[in-house]
Amino acid sequence: MRILKNHVIKEWFSLFLLSLIVISFVLVMGNIIKLVELIITKGVEGFVVLKLFLYLLPSLLVFSIPISILSASLLSFGRMAYENEITAIRASGISLYPFLFVLLLIGILFSLTCLYFNDSLIPQAHYRMRTTLQEIGIKKPTAYLEEKTFIKAFKDYIIFIYRIQGDYLEDVRIYQPQTGKPTRTIIAEKGEFISIPEKNAIKLVLKNGSADEPSFDDPEFFYKLNFKNYNFTLNLQNNRGIEQLNKKIADMTIREIEREIEVMRMLKIDERPLLVGLYRKFSLSFSSLIFVLIGMPLAIRIKRRERSFGVALSLIICLFYYLFMALGESLALRNKLSPVIGAWLPNIFFLIIGLILSIKVLEE
Repeated sequence: MRILKNHVIKEWFSLFLLSLIVISFVLVMGNIIKLVELIITKGVEGFVVLKLFLYLLPSLLVFSIPISILSASLLSFGRMAYENEITAIRASGISLYPFLFVLLLIGILFSLTCLYFNDSLIPQAHYRMRTTLQEIGIKKPTAYLEEKTFIKAFKDYIIFIYRIQGDYLEDVRIYQPQTGKPTRTIIAEKGEFISIPEKNAIKLVLKNGSADEPSFDDPEFFYKLNFKNYNFTLNLQNNRGIEQLNKKIADMTIREIEREIEVMRMLKIDERPLLVGLYRKFSLSFSSLIFVLIGMPLAIRIKRRERSFGVALSLIICLFYYLFMALGESLALRNKLSPVIGAWLPNIFFLIIGLILSIKVLEE
């Protein structure tokens, strides 16, 4: 039994390492072209580009590890099922439970590794990469206006933008906390920012939204003003910390996100984006465990040995997984789902499928 188990796990690991190398190479190549352009068109030093490449690796591994785990499970057990090795194991009176148990332990180990990456290595690397990009002048002077992060570089204002396309914005939130008074809020469906470098300012042209405006009779009382166009100027002069990038949610550790949530709650600002980012770190990390649970029984049911088929199937599953992740996060950000359910939606969906497949395969 031990010899058989070692043989299966050895084959699984060899396929995992092969998949990890191939998938990581593909993901890296998608970014290598951009990095090479920095040297050729921007004249950036090779050492600086090498730093950017190293900063990029941890975030790529968090995606390539789960995909490689799924590919290895589909390839190894698919071959065994096709060549009737699974049938022979069952005919010998050997249960498949020990094999699944070992793979689940491996999935937990890799999930904890990915959680460490998401909580420590990736936030540091991501923030340093953005800082390096700013230092070499890749971004525009107004680049600190970044999507899905609370921007606190402006005096008296906190800004959150869900989506940025060039100079065009979608779902803009502008908060003006006031001591002892309610927080003033401006919300717009769309907008555009215009840099005014000679005045060291940014002009926001907001469209289709609402703004809290103080009453003339009682400045502490706000009335809601609906608008089609609303011009809003943010003066950068004498502001501190403009050169230092605000941390995006992806740049924060779990503890930093928790502290930020506490601050937003004190200011009575919607902390939902932070909660989604927090739960996403855990959800994405434990995708390795989910892919183990679904990969082995699915491969045994399909009984295909072709590596091309296994790789293609794993990519299709991963595509649906990340589509569910995007859907869940979108619904959570728009208050259609709770943040924890939205972030864990793909894991919940594929966990149910994996459990059903595992029970059926193990009971055959």
